[in-house]
Amino acid sequence: MSGSTDRSLGRRTFVLGATAAAVSATALTPTAAAASFGYTDDGSNYVIDTGANLVFKVSKTNGDLTSLVYRGTEYQGYGGKNSHVESGLGTSTVTIAQSGSTILVSVAYGTLKHYYAARSGENNVYLWTNKADTSVSATRYIVRVKAGLFLNDEPDSYTYAPTTIESADVFAKSDGQTRSKHYSKRRVIDYDYIGWTTGSVGLWIVRSNHEKASGGPFYRSLLRHQSADGGGLYEILYYGENQTESERFGLQGPYVIAFTDGGAPSSSLYPANLTTSWADSLGISGYVAAGGRGKVAGVGIAGRNTAYAYTVGLANSAAQYWGSARASDGYYSIAGVLPGTYTLTVFKGELAVHTTSVAVTAGATTTLNTITIPSSNDPDNASAIWRIGAWDGTPSGFKNADLMTYAHPSDVRAASWTGNVVVGSGTETSAFPCYLWKDVNSGIVVYFKLTAAQAAAAHTLRIGVTTAYANGRPQIVVNDTWTSAVPSPPTQPSTRSLTVGSYRGNNYTFAYSVPTSAWLTDTSAYNTLKIYVASGSGATSFLSAGTSIDAVDLLT
Repeated sequence: MSGSTDRSLGRRTFVLGATAAAVSATALTPTAAAASFGYTDDGSNYVIDTGANLVFKVSKTNGDLTSLVYRGTEYQGYGGKNSHVESGLGTSTVTIAQSGSTILVSVAYGTLKHYYAARSGENNVYLWTNKADTSVSATRYIVRVKAGLFLNDEPDSYTYAPTTIESADVFAKSDGQTRSKHYSKRRVIDYDYIGWTTGSVGLWIVRSNHEKASGGPFYRSLLRHQSADGGGLYEILYYGENQTESERFGLQGPYVIAFTDGGAPSSSLYPANLTTSWADSLGISGYVAAGGRGKVAGVGIAGRNTAYAYTVGLANSAAQYWGSARASDGYYSIAGVLPGTYTLTVFKGELAVHTTSVAVTAGATTTLNTITIPSSNDPDNASAIWRIGAWDGTPSGFKNADLMTYAHPSDVRAASWTGNVVVGSGTETSAFPCYLWKDVNSGIVVYFKLTAAQAAAAHTLRIGVTTAYANGRPQIVVNDTWTSAVPSPPTQPSTRSLTVGSYRGNNYTFAYSVPTSAWLTDTSAYNTLKIYVASGSGATSFLSAGTSIDAVDLLT
């Protein structure tokens, strides 16, 4: 959204993300409203009083959250819109029931089921969403918050700007800085909650364990946005932009709308910590209790490069999970896993360096012996004449890499996307642009020298990429005399990526066999490597065919 004044929402706090919360399932029976904790029916909405400082309303017509009143202040709503699944479900069957200290609102919209739960004495709303098929498109929940209630102190996702520069969702201010709801800066693994605080009131969404989401631990998606009309906090359950996996279906949650007196939400709500045995008997569709889940624990990981963080991921067509490997020995533990057979992937940074299969059984722990990563699985272990960047599955260290997670490539804060690179200068990585586009900086030149022995041999040149747009892939020319074939494009997401804050696609390594005849025999002269972007697809400028760089090296 855009607006006409630079006011509205702002501060957010992040905590490192984690893995699964254990949750479970049966049925509530309707009861009369209680005096404090309880619910009433105002004709249009079910009105739920948590018995603490929070009263919220759910529409009886469509399941929208129509009111969020905390300590007497209404926080819900901007632009005449409610908080809801996707952009609102439409006419639904909405029911409510209370059992002891829990109230559950159930929303049925075709094959989609959505739930709100309140607990006596808590300023939280617990939510679950069960999407069974594609009858509803992208799955997300949006908490829409009134303007002017929080300060705008992290402005990159603030969508008010006078000029639209891309697809009606990326904007430029008069000073050349760019803004978009896509610019979240965070991967899923990096945060447990997202929101704002005034210092005396905090409003947060605590994310779910994302077991039925797609894209893995390093997926990036919009988390919040701000405009002159108000702001939105998101729990993205499935989003197609720069998506690397097929959509998973089934119950997601709980995720939590949490109010505080200004501080962070309780760590007991974080996805790694949350237990919800109180929900076991609520009859939530698709709910699996803790006893119906298993655990994977690994003794350790050998063959690691200890300069990097390692993550262990589990994935199959039905679910995904992940956990961090301990720095000292690579020990890992992933709990709350649905039964099934999973592909276990070890990531060095964001680069997959080992895979195996693991079976998970309900109520049991699958213990794995030490995994040894073969040396050949880590491209950093290959002996190189020179190397630009590091093989970690990200463009980290390259020019503009950090900025691109929260700005458009045209942003005034970006360094020039062109310029030559000299191996041995000490600045070869920081001078090399993180992204290459056919219409922007194709043909970047890398200068390097070879010894007589090196020039007398053929060598393999490798270019690692992390994603591509419009089938952009590198073609190389050495010393203006030898040109590689145009490589086939690897499988990559078909949507925007490089311009919406995400380099996360499918890591792929291009290898080029350069013959001896291509090198200069004068050891005092610089050889030249020109890297072009080949593709007949894409538009112009930053929407021309492009790719994100992981590393470039020339092997011995």
